[in-house]
Amino acid sequence: MIKGILFDKDGTLLDYDASWLPVNRELARIAAQGDAALADRLLVACGMDPVTGHIVPDSLLAAGNTRQIADGLVAAGSEVSAEELTRRLDDLFSNAAEFSVPVTDLAGFFARLHARGFKLGVASSDNERSIRRTASRFGFADYLDYVAGYDSGFGVKPEAGMVLGFCAATGLDPAEVAVVGDNNHDLHMGRNASAGLTVAVLTGTGSPESLAAASDHCLNDITELEGLLPDLQFA
Repeated sequence: MIKGILFDKDGTLLDYDASWLPVNRELARIAAQGDAALADRLLVACGMDPVTGHIVPDSLLAAGNTRQIADGLVAAGSEVSAEELTRRLDDLFSNAAEFSVPVTDLAGFFARLHARGFKLGVASSDNERSIRRTASRFGFADYLDYVAGYDSGFGVKPEAGMVLGFCAATGLDPAEVAVVGDNNHDLHMGRNASAGLTVAVLTGTGSPESLAAASDHCLNDITELEGLLPDLQFA
């Protein structure tokens, strides 16, 4: 009996490449203080090929939260402090919500799941402000029972805290929850919380090979979830 669905945001609800490759280049520019050569080196260190834009699955840029990315940038040579970078990157990521690209009509998608009785939440390594701006922009904020970012007090992925927070907010048992994400941090979070189902999607930085071990199902995108869940819900 799956009664609740907890979604990752970037690469799951939002098309990762279309939404985040320009943002990643800008974060490297900020961290490099305009030094183009250093910016390229920072991107490589954090998991992005500066020429092709390819993101290494489960790298810092694929799965890290803002503070982890800031620490990685400093370790790779940025002369901006981690504290200053965290603040500036949180602002960048929140503003990026205005330019992000959804994988589908998210308002309609969440409305349909809500109408079927599912409790719904978003748990992201981004900050909570950015999640709420995204939900507002794409019209699904009213369907959310729970929102958690890395700064919301539930811990960080792949710890179990965000899933357990969702359960506390909705009254569900972890076994009644499906966790949906595009990288192993999301899936391991679900496994660590003993979630009833872990579902991988291929609209982010993972591949079928990188996601196979920790996922019960691997889908092309979240729209395929609608056909998957009825059998699970009413079995």
